[in-house]
Amino acid sequence: MPTAARSDLRTLVESSLTLIEAHQHPSGAYPASPDYPVYRYSWLRDGAFIADAMSRAGRVDSADRFLRWCATVIDSRADRIADLVARADRGEEIGADEMLPTRYTLDGGDGDEPWWNFQLDGYGTWLWVLVTHTARHGRPIDAYRPAIGSTVDYLVAFGDRPCYDWWEEHAEHRHVATLGAVLAGLRAVVHARDAHGEPLLGPARAAAAATVDKLAALVATDGIADGHLTKWLGGTAVDGSLLACLTPFEVVDPRGPVAERTYHQVRDQLLRGGVYRYLGDTFYGGGEWLILTAWLGWHEARTGRTEAALGRLDWIAAQATPEGHLPEQVSGNTQRPGHITEWTERWGPVATPLLWSHAMFVTLALEVGL
Repeated sequence: MPTAARSDLRTLVESSLTLIEAHQHPSGAYPASPDYPVYRYSWLRDGAFIADAMSRAGRVDSADRFLRWCATVIDSRADRIADLVARADRGEEIGADEMLPTRYTLDGGDGDEPWWNFQLDGYGTWLWVLVTHTARHGRPIDAYRPAIGSTVDYLVAFGDRPCYDWWEEHAEHRHVATLGAVLAGLRAVVHARDAHGEPLLGPARAAAAATVDKLAALVATDGIADGHLTKWLGGTAVDGSLLACLTPFEVVDPRGPVAERTYHQVRDQLLRGGVYRYLGDTFYGGGEWLILTAWLGWHEARTGRTEAALGRLDWIAAQATPEGHLPEQVSGNTQRPGHITEWTERWGPVATPLLWSHAMFVTLALEVGL
C-alpha cells in the first residue's frame, strides 16, 4: 500500500477514535448516532462492539466506562430479571413487551418510543466484550459479578427464544446471529477466571455451559442449509450478520467448511462495493452497510485474505464525508431505490456519523496491521 494511502487511513482511524470519545455520554453510554434523532439511544450490541474497538485501540478508559454503564443498567434491573426468570421457571407465558429492551436512553433508562425492542444479541455481546476486554488489558472483572450473574440467568432462561434480529425484524424466528451472540457471551463467562484464578461463575456455571451446548446443537442441526449458516433456524437464506458467527464469535471453526461456505455465500450474494444486510432489504432502499463490509474484511484478515481485507478498508474510507464522518449505509448500489424517499421523509437522511461504522473501521484497520 502506498505510504500516502496508508497515512490517510491512519488519519481516519485517529479521527474515528476521537469522534467516538467526543460523543461518549458522561454515563459511559455510546449513542448509536449523535445527529440522528431516533438513534440517540445506546444499543448493548452496537455499544459493545464500539467498546471492543476502543479496547483494541488502547482507549481502555472509554471501554471501561461503557462496560460499567452496561453493568449499572443490568444491576438496576436485577429484581426484574429475577422475576422474569422465576416466572419462566413456573412455566408462565411472558410477552415480548415484558422482556428487557435492546436499547436504553443514555442515562440508562427505558426508552418510550413505540419501537421494536426485544432482542437478545446485545446481552450476549456485552458479556463477550467484557471478558475479552478485561483479559486483554488485565482489568479486574470481579466487580461485574452481580451484572454477569443476572445476565447469565436471563440468557439461560430466554436465550433460545424467538426475538427480533439485528435489524429489528422477524420477531417470530430464532436468528442464528442472535444465537451466536448469546452462545459466545455465555461461553466466554463459563471459561472466565476471577482475580484468584477461580472460575468466575459459581453455581450458574453448569447451567450456562449446558445452554452453550444446547445453542450449539440448535445451530448445527437447524441453522445450516446447503453447508452454510442460515439467517434463522429452519431457513435457507443468508444474512450479513452471520459474519459475526465466524469472526469473532467462532460459533463454527472460522477456517472450517461451514465458515467457508457461509463466507462465500455472503460474499457472492450480498457484496457489491459494500455488503447488503440481506437480499430484498428496503430500509433506505437496501444499500451497502459499512459495518458489514468491515466484518467481511475482518474475517478475510483472520483467514489470510489480506489483500481482500485491505480492499474493504479502502472502500469504507471512500464513503467518508468531507468531515470524515462514516454513514450507516450508502446507496450507490441500492436494491430498492424507490424506498429511499419513504425513509428519508420518515426519519431524515441516512444516519451519519454512525459510531458503530467508525468502530468497525478501526477494528478492521487494526486487524490488517495499519
